[in-house]
Amino acid sequence: MLSKALLRLGASAARHPWRVIAAWLIAATLAVLASIAVGGRTADSMTAPGLDSQRAAQLIERAGTGQEGMTAQVVVTPLDGGATFFDPGSARTALTRLQTEVQRLPHVLGTSDPAGALGAGGDTTVRGGLVSADGRIAVVRVQYPDQSRLSAEDLDALVDLGDRLRAELPLRIEMGGSLFYAFSDPDGGASELIGLLAAATILFLAFGSLVAAALPIGMAVFGLTVGVATMTVLAGVTDVPTFAPVLGSMVGLGVGIDYALFVLARHREYLARGLDPREAAGRAVATAGRPVVFAGGTVVVSILGLAVANVPFMTVGGLAVSIVVLIMVVASVTLLPAFLGAAGPRLARIGRIGRALQTRKPGRLARRRDPAAGAAHAAGWRRWIGHVSRHPVPYAVGAAGLLLTATLPVLGLRVGLPDDGSLPHSRTERRAYDLVAEGFGPGTNGPLVIAADPTGDPGVLDRLVATVAADPGIASVAPTHIDRATGIATLVVFPTTSPQDKATADTIARLRTDVLPTAIGHGPARAHVGGAAASLSDVGQRTSQRLPVFVAAVLAMSFLLLMLAFRSVLVPLKAVLLNLLSIGASYGIMVAVFQWGWGGALIGLEATVPIVSFIPMFLFAILFGLSMDYEVFLLSRVREEYLRTGDNRTAIVEGVSGTARIITSAALIMVAVFLSFAVAEDPSTKMFGLGLATAIFIDATVVRMVLVPATMTLLGRTNWWLPKWLDRMLPRGPVGTDGTDAESAGEAPRPRLVDR
Repeated sequence: MLSKALLRLGASAARHPWRVIAAWLIAATLAVLASIAVGGRTADSMTAPGLDSQRAAQLIERAGTGQEGMTAQVVVTPLDGGATFFDPGSARTALTRLQTEVQRLPHVLGTSDPAGALGAGGDTTVRGGLVSADGRIAVVRVQYPDQSRLSAEDLDALVDLGDRLRAELPLRIEMGGSLFYAFSDPDGGASELIGLLAAATILFLAFGSLVAAALPIGMAVFGLTVGVATMTVLAGVTDVPTFAPVLGSMVGLGVGIDYALFVLARHREYLARGLDPREAAGRAVATAGRPVVFAGGTVVVSILGLAVANVPFMTVGGLAVSIVVLIMVVASVTLLPAFLGAAGPRLARIGRIGRALQTRKPGRLARRRDPAAGAAHAAGWRRWIGHVSRHPVPYAVGAAGLLLTATLPVLGLRVGLPDDGSLPHSRTERRAYDLVAEGFGPGTNGPLVIAADPTGDPGVLDRLVATVAADPGIASVAPTHIDRATGIATLVVFPTTSPQDKATADTIARLRTDVLPTAIGHGPARAHVGGAAASLSDVGQRTSQRLPVFVAAVLAMSFLLLMLAFRSVLVPLKAVLLNLLSIGASYGIMVAVFQWGWGGALIGLEATVPIVSFIPMFLFAILFGLSMDYEVFLLSRVREEYLRTGDNRTAIVEGVSGTARIITSAALIMVAVFLSFAVAEDPSTKMFGLGLATAIFIDATVVRMVLVPATMTLLGRTNWWLPKWLDRMLPRGPVGTDGTDAESAGEAPRPRLVDR
């Protein structure tokens, strides 16, 4: 049985703490050394098999034009407000030097030459998008090979060159492009520190002891070190997306500290009963550790389920994050009990500051108590839960109505990918974006690349150019490039709208369904729409199409696991529905903040943006797994009380109130950690942080402290109803909770309620 195995594991770690701590130190050291020796840098590859943009990329690669590779753009304007690039002089000379030096950088296949073209006659150059109509803004487009042949050193070389030339040339120099998107370091270091400090403060307030507060933080830091180092090693083997380390740190810190909190609270409860610290650690791992393993396993399985989207970067990103969560689970049942054994009886004591913080009346010290079972605090929660259980209908209806109202904005959800125009003005990518939009129009920041194979129809290219240029969503079409060897043609076209604008996605769809079929007809020729904007739009559509399948799979898995855990039909059904409510409400709040701009300034959002295409699926996987932490922890205690008393209402009041303080503390820690990431520069990181924080807050307050007791009161004894035939079919697996906690504590469990 899982509880017995965890009991032995926890007790052994507590008896030999320094061996276990030394083993983790060795593991962390080896992981860091491996990351240095064979690790790679994160890189984004927003492609997926079977998409039209992927077919366009394959044609471009066959043609060997180089347009399938990475790009960068260097945008310049004279520092002298009266100078233009049309006038021969220092500005044009500086532009020539800049283009020449960029051309010499390693791995650069070629660049545009606006200054050289101006010298030969500038009208074509202006129309081609190299120099603005007023002559004030010029763009040097830089072509690199495909991402597999590049590294972050190429981005560093370009940035270093820009820094040097800014001091030497009379030009304002800004940079952007896919090279920055692929190899920029993800933000999050400061957020991690802020999250740790906030978590430490909450833990100290909850436990009133510096030692007790330090142990979960220490365990989380150990686990995060090993997890992120392992992720770096994985990046040396395959492309790990840039958001994975940030998301892994965010989720890893949250779940690591939460899991440690659950175990630590039980440990102190057993210490208060007079158990030896080592025995207390073993029993804490056996009881609270089982929900940790169950919840952590659910998080891992849910995140790995992202593979159903058939989008490689999401699959790899999910794998990287799940590795961090798995390491945190292992640390919770090995490293933490070692810490508990090393700390000994000191964890039962509350320091002077802690006693002052936990004093309820001036001049009178509160008695020493466990944070989850302290009489004074539990009494307050008991009164609240008792009040809710006496008025279940209005509370159930009111809370459900509130969450449904918060979910309504989801009807206006629009997925996409925020472009550089959503970054803060402190970033050079944002300043380059604004200069290009000012000089050439917003669509120049997201050109589309149409790849055509005119085999068997030599006149198709002329028709193609004419029909594409006539589309109202296209501002201009660059000259066609035809590869002599393959005959494949590439057209670079500039939309009238920005990459993240919904109208751009509509233009891409119209080109594919109307414009290209009209130009090509029924002949053997074929054409596909590619480019970064098209790729991101395609990925967004695929994730939206696969989301319902993924949601259904996660819901079914969660229902089955909870049914096995609690030997009930209605408890898991209720849990699934309530989790859907809390996640839906968090989606709605994200739409209101990021798409509508409500309160966006509070998190540093400078412009409204669509919801990043892959975030809803990622959030659902993570949140459904995380909600199992509270679900299993709370229902395990309710089940214990029901087995002990046989009274449903008493079990609800005692079980929920007995876990309320620990759940509240755990939720505050997660919310603090996640909100610390909501103030990062990158909009995607903001969405992850705000979405996770909102959902956890709603789940731990409205759902766990209102809807759960209200609905369980309404269901009565049928909460634990299980048909006899189904009870016989279900395995007595290691996730079962029937009487396990009571058994570990030496109490006899009562029989299960099944339909005989």
